[in-house]
Amino acid sequence: MSTFSLTHRTSPDFFSRAIEAVVTFFDAIGEGRRIAQRYERLSRLSDAALAKRGLAREDIARFAVNGR
Repeated sequence: MSTFSLTHRTSPDFFSRAIEAVVTFFDAIGEGRRIAQRYERLSRLSDAALAKRGLAREDIARFAVNGR
């Protein structure tokens, strides 16, 4: 009877890439939340308050995403 064992060595690069992917995923979620909060805050303003900021109502989405 013979036995053998298989060892699977995973390179540190795999774990680094996996951790980087998870971090990137959560960063993207955070950025999405910040965009949604910015949009929500701006959409609650009156047209006059938006105009004081140099924005029109149709500019809110672009401003929320770009921050400008």
